[in-house]
Amino acid sequence: MSEEAKTASSIEKPPAETKTPPAKKVKPPALEDKPFTEFMEQHFTPTLKTALEKQGLEDIQLDFVKAKIPIKGFESNPECWQVLGNLKNRQFSFYFLEENINGQKAFSCATDNQKPSTIESFMIDERKASLDLMVLFALKRLNGQKWLARN
Repeated sequence: MSEEAKTASSIEKPPAETKTPPAKKVKPPALEDKPFTEFMEQHFTPTLKTALEKQGLEDIQLDFVKAKIPIKGFESNPECWQVLGNLKNRQFSFYFLEENINGQKAFSCATDNQKPSTIESFMIDERKASLDLMVLFALKRLNGQKWLARN
């Protein structure tokens, strides 16, 4: 090795500055990742009410409650969370059989202040529910009952 090479290798180099990677922005959790009751009370129920009002159902009352399903044959089933809608002499219920927006859901409706006689599955093909999708399916289901538009 030449003298220059020996001298160059013996000269200490200043330590390389360590660059810290920029801090990642922490994303707030998605609405759908919130606890079930919080999501339903703060997001789904108010958003559904607003969407129904935009469709012309001004006097609709929506409640989010935990209760038994009021259909004959379901008396022995445990209570489940429900979104209950009332407008004059018409009622509907969206049932959440699990405390999970991606869990099993059902629907029933009745008129003339009668108890519903049938229960139907609701959103059975959707693996991942979102707020927008749940509201869309609710509107489509109610429109199928002629609540939103007459054919």
